[in-house]
Amino acid sequence: MTLRVMWLLNHTSARKFEIPMLKQCGISQIYLPKIVPSDISFRSSSVSYEEDQNLDIPADELEILNACDWYSGATPEAWALANKYFDVAFVILHDDALFREISRYFSGLVLYRAYGLDKTLTYSDLIRHFGLETHIRNMYSRFYFAEAYPHLADIEEQYISHRRLYLPLGMAARHATPWLGDEKKIYFVCPSIGFNQYYKDIYESFRRDFVEFDYVVAGEQLIPVSDPKVLGYVSNEAHTANMTQSRVMFYHSQEPNHIHYHPFEAILAGMPLVYMAGGMLDRMGGKGLPGRAASIKDARRIIRRLMKGDKAFIESIRTSQKILLKSMSAEVLSPAWKLGIERLEADYQAHKQASIQRPKDRLKRIAVILPEPYRGGTLRGAIMLAQAIHMGSLQCGDAVEVIFAHREDTDVYEDDDFLELGEKIARRPFRWQKLSSTEACRAMHFAGHEGWFTEVTHSVPDDGMIQFTDCDLWVVVSDRLPTALLPVRPRVMMIYDYLQRYENVMSRSNDLNFVQGARSADKIFVTTEFTKNDALQYAGVDPRRLVQVPMLIPKFSQKDLPEGQVVEPYFLWTTNAAPHKNHLEVMRALRIYYEEYQGSLICRVTGVGTSTIPESKLSHLKPVGALIKNSNLLRSRIRWLGDLPDHEYRVQLKSAQFLMHAARVDNGTFSVIEAAQLGVPSLSTNYPAMREMNEWFSLNLSFMDGSSARNMAKMLKQMEESCQALRAFLPSPDIFERGGVSAHARKYWQEVKSCL
Repeated sequence: MTLRVMWLLNHTSARKFEIPMLKQCGISQIYLPKIVPSDISFRSSSVSYEEDQNLDIPADELEILNACDWYSGATPEAWALANKYFDVAFVILHDDALFREISRYFSGLVLYRAYGLDKTLTYSDLIRHFGLETHIRNMYSRFYFAEAYPHLADIEEQYISHRRLYLPLGMAARHATPWLGDEKKIYFVCPSIGFNQYYKDIYESFRRDFVEFDYVVAGEQLIPVSDPKVLGYVSNEAHTANMTQSRVMFYHSQEPNHIHYHPFEAILAGMPLVYMAGGMLDRMGGKGLPGRAASIKDARRIIRRLMKGDKAFIESIRTSQKILLKSMSAEVLSPAWKLGIERLEADYQAHKQASIQRPKDRLKRIAVILPEPYRGGTLRGAIMLAQAIHMGSLQCGDAVEVIFAHREDTDVYEDDDFLELGEKIARRPFRWQKLSSTEACRAMHFAGHEGWFTEVTHSVPDDGMIQFTDCDLWVVVSDRLPTALLPVRPRVMMIYDYLQRYENVMSRSNDLNFVQGARSADKIFVTTEFTKNDALQYAGVDPRRLVQVPMLIPKFSQKDLPEGQVVEPYFLWTTNAAPHKNHLEVMRALRIYYEEYQGSLICRVTGVGTSTIPESKLSHLKPVGALIKNSNLLRSRIRWLGDLPDHEYRVQLKSAQFLMHAARVDNGTFSVIEAAQLGVPSLSTNYPAMREMNEWFSLNLSFMDGSSARNMAKMLKQMEESCQALRAFLPSPDIFERGGVSAHARKYWQEVKSCL
């Protein structure tokens, strides 16, 4: 067979060599990317359309491929086309998004093209830094470490070195203007001096070590250097003149795993090359050549002889260094390419056959993990998320198992709290288990993540069996994790809000842990534009991993609710004891409502921890208790119901005149939706998330200023007088149907599926 190849690189010199090599091996269908990242590391890159004419791809589909920045990933549509038309993809690691996507979406062979790094780094280090080891292992049988030099994999971890494939880098044959060497100058190449410390140090060392000689410095300089001998960008004519007229090129590099093209350009032109011992040129036949310098002192000695015009010595260097060109010639390297491509062809055939014969895999299993013993809206939201994933997978024909995980080391939950899960979603309690850095490293090693390393504590959800490692994906509802989550499985995180940006609700260290946890997740879900902006601006989440999904709303029915006996007309204030719930301002507003506006409605208060508010010793609640003690009306008109079971809460809500939601800020509350479904209007503080909900679901909320007790009291009185009329403006049932789980399940599943 003949493979079809995506060569997803833009390096000009590498393309000039590797594309002809592929063609010599019989490959004619080659795709080249058309977008280059605006990054200085791509200074040697260019775009070529020359292979497009050879592709058997309709113009409209080719346009979709060409519109992608493959270095940072692509669209699902583009990946579908990649699978349709190509068998092999050559890639480099510039952005982790590409590796994450290619492991999930591309079904062909993946060649990680390795041209060598500086001696302080390995490719295993890079993969670990970007957290990509799992993704590489997921495509392991079709992953290759495509080394450009035959020793690069020797220093890599075994899971990389075992997948080595030698496809040598060479230099395309070309004509070079003959060298003359009339100017007694050293030609030295050093780009990016103005802002790259690595190159700046090389430049400074060169100037210091060769101060006795005249020189010119080539290489692109985006920031001008205050040295007239640093040329920066020059025309091709000027570059050719410098190459042909300068007496010698000095090549500084002693890197054992990487080499630049310009030493070979000098050799091709016939310019004497003086280079340092210990670098890649030693491996390529450079040991023992007269241009090899054992030290800077030795390099100065060689260059002095050249500057003096020692013709015999000059000729000995020019003649001997041609052996270095041989190691880069297509004639010498093409057999290695043919062997490599033959291996790929055989492996691809085996991969296709295995795909046909492979028995049907077990259903994918997804754990929806509620990390804290939440009740109320967060518990309800987590249950709806699990339902959406399960239902969406069925709607798309991709049935999966969903496990709902909740804390067992608490007496908060009863079995009835999970009735809405239904029979199809299993429930599994767990406890958090903390692992020391040593234990975490060992656990990751046993899980197959060789070389993974950490110095911090990690946590795993301990279900008493295998810590949810039987699940293919963990979906964590909120970022409130005890420590960093051990990355033994891909992770999605649902984040409802960043209250800490607006309220003093946690320590700085906890905040940092939560933010770092979010940044390390494979994908982040948010449900409002408000939280999306906080995730970007406050938490610094990568926008490519951030997805705004539709807000799922619970469905409430009045059918099973008895008609309550209303002895005293009341409104319901649903809240909890958290600082952002605005208790003090509400209490001031209630005092004005009763004492100045002669408010007639009783205030019934419900929610987790509310029964303890009047006597609470918490710093943000102490002033509330003081206000209550000093007001007979507050004591007589407020009923502290505490945390009610769902059914009882709905009975209370159905008979209320209206609902009050008074939080200063959050991601919005289901309580106003629940109230609207039961025919009860709501009064809410005015902040972004509530405005979004009001618009989405046509709730016709009444708003109050949460920072002004006077305004809140005024709006309470207005609600007392108009609540009956407001019932006529509540949304129709079909509005809530459009926001239900079944309506948005497909969208949730598609986002979750992309992480499997």
